[in-house]
This record gives sequence, C-alpha cells and structure tokens, in this order.
Amino acid sequence: MDFLKDRLKNHFAQPAVKTLVEPETAPIVTSNIPKPRVNPPLIVRQTSAGEQEWMQRVLQKLLSIADLSLLNELDDKTARQKIRELSQKILDEDSAPLAMAERQHVTRCIEDEILGLGPLELLLNDASISDIMVNGFQQIYVERFGKLELTTVKFQNEAHLMRIIDRIVSSVGRRVDESVPMVDARLKDGSRINAIVPPLALDGSILSIRRAKADHLRTNDLINFRALTPMMAELLSAAVKCRLNIIVSGGTGSGKTTMLNALSSAIPEDERIVTIEDAAELRLQQTHVVRLETRPPNIEGKGEVTARDLVRNSLRMRPDRIVIGECRGEEAFDMLQAMNTGHDGSLTTVHANTPRDAIARIENLVAMAGLDLPTRAIRSQIASAIHLVVQVSRLEDGKRKVVSIQEVNGMEGDIITMSEIFTFQRRGLDEFGNVLGRFRATGTVPKFFETVQKRGIGLDLSIFDTHRDEGWEDEK
Repeated sequence: MDFLKDRLKNHFAQPAVKTLVEPETAPIVTSNIPKPRVNPPLIVRQTSAGEQEWMQRVLQKLLSIADLSLLNELDDKTARQKIRELSQKILDEDSAPLAMAERQHVTRCIEDEILGLGPLELLLNDASISDIMVNGFQQIYVERFGKLELTTVKFQNEAHLMRIIDRIVSSVGRRVDESVPMVDARLKDGSRINAIVPPLALDGSILSIRRAKADHLRTNDLINFRALTPMMAELLSAAVKCRLNIIVSGGTGSGKTTMLNALSSAIPEDERIVTIEDAAELRLQQTHVVRLETRPPNIEGKGEVTARDLVRNSLRMRPDRIVIGECRGEEAFDMLQAMNTGHDGSLTTVHANTPRDAIARIENLVAMAGLDLPTRAIRSQIASAIHLVVQVSRLEDGKRKVVSIQEVNGMEGDIITMSEIFTFQRRGLDEFGNVLGRFRATGTVPKFFETVQKRGIGLDLSIFDTHRDEGWEDEK
C-alpha cells in the first residue's frame, strides 16, 4: 500500500553500510610556477557498529507508523524533514546513547535509505565528484579533478544495489531486469545514468553516473580553467554568431557536452532553438528553447522514438537552430540535410579522437541510414554542411582542453580538406605529472573570416598571427 513502508521493510531486512562524505572544493591554481597537483582528499566517515544498530532499530519502529503514507504527497525537502523529526523522536524515547553528531549521521542515513539513493546519496552531494562508477556492490569508484579514486563506500549486497537501480530507472518510467538488462536514465538534477545487470554484467550489477554540472559553465569559465585561450574563445563565439555549423569532437569524458553548452551561450536570445538528446543534460540559457528526448521501446518492443524521428519532426517546428546532444546513429543523415537546407548554426557532438576522425565518423553514421549513397555524395554533403570541428581532450593530468580547432574547406577530388586554425602544442610532462604545452595559432586565416566581417561581428585578424603570444606557457 505504501511504497515507503515497502522500502523500509527491504532496507531493514538488508541493512546498508553508510558513509558520510565531506565535500571539498578544488583550488584554482593561477601561478605560472610549477608545483605539485595537490587536491583535497575524499574524506569518508565510517558508520560505527553502534550507529548501524540504532539505524536498524529506528527503521523497524518507523514501520509501525501508519501515517508514513502521507509522505507520498510531500516534496522531498518536507518529507526528509518529517522523517528526521520522527527518527529523532524515536531516538529520544529510547534514550539512545549517541552524541549529537552520531544522531545526525543516523538520521541522515535513514533519510537517504527511504527517500534517496542509499550509499550513493552522499557521493552525489560532493561537488568535487564528476563521475560515480559502481562495479558491483562492494566496489565504487569516483572521478575527482580528472582522476579516478576508489572509495570505501559500499552497498550491503547485490540485492541492495539492485533496489537502488530499480528506484532510479522506475522514476523515469523504465525498467531493468534479465529481459531488459541495459538501461539509460537520468536523475532529477540531470545526471546521466547507465545501468547494466546480470547476466550481461558477470560480476554483479554495474551503475555509471555522469554528474550534471550544478553551474552552467560559460566560455569565460573555460578560459579561467585554461581549457582554451581568449583568442580561441573569440573565434568560437564569432563562429556561433555567424551561424556556422559546428561539431564538437572528443573521447568519453573529454568535456564535449560542457563545450557544447559553452558554445550555445553565444546564440542570440531572439532565436528558437530545438535540442534533441538521448538523456537530457544540455542546459541552454536562452528563453526560447524546446527540449526533446528520445524514448526506448517498451517491453513489447513498441513505442520507440529515435533521435532520427525527433530530428525529422524538429524540422516542422520552425527552428532557427537544431542542437543534437550527441550524433551516434542514422540521425546524422537528417542532421546534414537540415544543415544544408537553411538550418545554419546547428551544433552537435561526436565521439572521435581527432577532427579528421570526426568527419570519418559522421560519414560512417550517414551510411547507417541505409540509403546506399555513393561515398563521394556523402562526403560532398558533409563538406558543404559542416564548417568547424572543435576537438576536446582529457589529458593525462586530468585536465580538459581544446586541443584543435579546424575548418572544413571543401572537397579536393574525393577527399574532404581541412585546415587547422588553433592547436595545443605539447612539450611533455613536468616532474609533478602536469602536461606542459602552449596554445598556438597556426597562421591560417579561415575562409569564414570574410563572412564574419560582412555580418559586422567583431573579430580581430591579429588573433590568427602565429607569433602572437598570450603568455600561456607550460600549463599547470
């Protein structure tokens, strides 16, 4: 009858091992003097045996409270407050020999078990964590400051982990079990979720969480993080305002979506933007934004809505620009068609290691549409539709940078020609493992520079001067 009571029964039967994570803030290093990369440690507070015992005792007593069903109608903040008050009352009535800090920890654990994601909840509250990777119930890794760390956080057993996964996917109307062992979902804050369970996951259920950024990063933020230079940012802003079609290319976790969000900040407020994603994570700041999300098939294999379906439908929605979160299938053909038929200024991302690989990737995706087009025809479409490729990369020291900006020039014979405008020249590693290097202009003036000037968009020709030095030597 009451989903909360069911959860309480389950968690009482399988108690969770809880931890408390104290979030830290990464320091911003601005000095040009080489120094070791020192990040604050992940501080974990273990739950004592006594705290665990009182947690289970309180959970057991909460089972007998009939009005818990009323929590179903409350918002999360109010529901947590109610559970906190009830838990404190039980601890007082039973004269629990716990200090104030211990009581707060116990009640927080109870809140997370009933309303949250159990042991993961406190990791989700740590702003320094960008990714959470659960490899079975006993092993949880996180990414902090670009590096992976093994935590001491654990689930009680496989059943406990599966309950949390079920809670996540059911909240967005999806399911995961032996018949549907893989699923994508998202949390309320926009964090992207992927789960894969046995029999495909041989050593226990796997859960991957890509955290959504709490704050929308703009281009100036990326400059402060030294992901690119002001000159590069000036070029990209002008390209967006000039309605060039831009591809952001990079590997997994390289910052493609962050860069796409930053680029979108240059889109004028008076334009209608349609975004298309598999799992909504873009955060465009304009007011006239229409967000669309794909839908997987149901258990009968019906009801699927693909990215290609949404791209086709978006063309009937009078968009000024179409932004596709990630191009990974046959929707690439429809995207090129849109770019070539008046929907300039569109943006998307692809998985590729170099700008040249990104173009080849688009070519392969178009071939997936099954239209049996000649290779030259596909390449001609790509060369006329795509203007700029921005390559992002996560380096060995965990920092993310724009390592190349290249313009698509056109066709020479059967080959798509490209020219590099900016590049990141590496010089190796320092004694602390920091990547050394410098952003450089190649001296190439892009073909679209004349168009930028005609549109009255301010862009100084001197930014393409290979001898111009912004003083960004030996990145730390």
